[in-house]
Amino acid sequence: MSAADAYRRAARGWTTGVALLTARSGEEVYAKTISSLCTLSLDPLLVSVAVDHRSPMVTAVRGSGRYAVSVLAHDQEPLARRFASAGAGRALGSFGAAPMGPRTTGAPVLEACLAWFDCWLDDVVSSGDHALLVGRVAAADRSPGEPLLYYAGHYRSLAHHPTSTSVSTPRGVRA
Repeated sequence: MSAADAYRRAARGWTTGVALLTARSGEEVYAKTISSLCTLSLDPLLVSVAVDHRSPMVTAVRGSGRYAVSVLAHDQEPLARRFASAGAGRALGSFGAAPMGPRTTGAPVLEACLAWFDCWLDDVVSSGDHALLVGRVAAADRSPGEPLLYYAGHYRSLAHHPTSTSVSTPRGVRA
């Protein structure tokens, strides 16, 4: 087994939450599924996310100076899957299947998410093949509900089973 394969295998043993990173640059809206959210500091209020340095998201965030992170609820797996796909995270205007609205900074925040952080870009740290986007939190909030989790290569809920068995209509997705 290669070192990279061993790394991936070990990383699959780490359970993470799932969030949607969003940014607006001009008229274009960008969205990307992430699992790298870190609440970094209370003074000042900072969060960080890691994104592949080749992603158009990095250019959009640098250009606009702001981004938002929307923490996904357990029933929002279809949104996580949609924006995890290569090329799915860029569109003109709003994403019809994922209603979003601006908060304090103007960055798009997903409606009906579990929690959100609206951020001004504070710093970009290059590390390996990723860019760490550090955001100064301008506003944040939380709604009741259960989180969407990612473990061992599958989306899951707190009930310890893959969420793909769920038949409920996901929040924030229009039929």
